[in-house]
Amino acid sequence: MAKEDLKDLKKFLKPFPPEIQEMALWLRDFVWTLYPKTNELIYDNYNALAFGWSPTDKVSHTFCSIAVGRTSLNVHFGFYWGSQIADPEKKLLGNGNQYRYILVKDRNEFPKSYIKKLLKEAYANSLAKVKDSRQTMHSKTIMKSISASKRTKKN
Repeated sequence: MAKEDLKDLKKFLKPFPPEIQEMALWLRDFVWTLYPKTNELIYDNYNALAFGWSPTDKVSHTFCSIAVGRTSLNVHFGFYWGSQIADPEKKLLGNGNQYRYILVKDRNEFPKSYIKKLLKEAYANSLAKVKDSRQTMHSKTIMKSISASKRTKKN
């Protein structure tokens, strides 16, 4: 099961402060516990380390993600198709065509119950985008990209 497959992710998290690593791993555990049959897609990119969950191996089917900014150290809990899900409490940030997120600064203030409701809708929306059920996979961790260079803070 991919939930236990932490080796690469921990390596990618190593440059971040311990409290950021702990927050990212706690959020990861939150999603894996709720959606153990989905797949984790990892992107170790120039601007951020991001990992999201999808019923397939395609980013376009991703329903939620965690992103850690390399210079801002902001932790986002996001919804890839967030503009297509209800947000009655208006907690999600972003006003583009697609992505919505919350900034996570303290896990004790993370709105778990509310996010669970949004995840349920986001997951259903994601499944509806899968046109061929043979594309679905279960419980895999998939490395999608690793950037050779990473953004650093300018002093």
